[in-house]
Amino acid sequence: MELITQIRKLSLWIFIIPLVAINLCLFVSVNYQIFDNTFLSVDQIGRSNPTFPYIDGGVSISRTARTYPTYLIFKPSMIFASILLILYWLKTNKLVNNFEKLKDKNNLFKTFGILSALFLIIHSIFLGVKFEYDLYKFFRRFVLLAFIIFEIIAQSLLVYKLFKLKSSIQNYISNNILILKIILVSILVVVAISSLPIVVSSGNTHFKHALEWNYFVGVILFYLLTYLFWNKDISLNE
Repeated sequence: MELITQIRKLSLWIFIIPLVAINLCLFVSVNYQIFDNTFLSVDQIGRSNPTFPYIDGGVSISRTARTYPTYLIFKPSMIFASILLILYWLKTNKLVNNFEKLKDKNNLFKTFGILSALFLIIHSIFLGVKFEYDLYKFFRRFVLLAFIIFEIIAQSLLVYKLFKLKSSIQNYISNNILILKIILVSILVVVAISSLPIVVSSGNTHFKHALEWNYFVGVILFYLLTYLFWNKDISLNE
């Protein structure tokens, strides 16, 4: 199936592009002195002390990515990844419909997935743009939260659908990866719910930053598993 090949390629890029982007921004932020006295001199706000935020939570993703020159990496990367996400959900919806022998059905995972990608585009565009209005601050938080919630809902609905279709798609998938996808999504849901009281409260800054980095990687790890989920040599199964 050509659709499976396309979905595998999209999934791999959806994983790689954001992962490289956020860590490249981190590298620039931590090693800002390399760029001093050049046209890529890092803005003061974007500079951070040596840190490995996945463990110590020394800096947030947004701080490393919202100022010059790192926004030149982050914004295009996330917008491009969002476009790939929209294509991914459209093609995955079509593939699921093919297996269910349905036509033009809009599954809920497609709706939530596309909405999540659109919120990521909006978040990327407005990152670093400052307006001293409480409504604008609320808008930014809402957009970021909507991206995360809708993405997790989309992933959960898709995994549930694939589990229900397991017997029909047996020859096209890896059962072990399906189990890993179920475990990953379950962890993301549990972590999101259990950490909510801490996230909405004041303080615990380092914990929030570490959670942000690791949770984002967890979200995009879903797409690496998708790449591994569908069998590469699909011609043998057709």
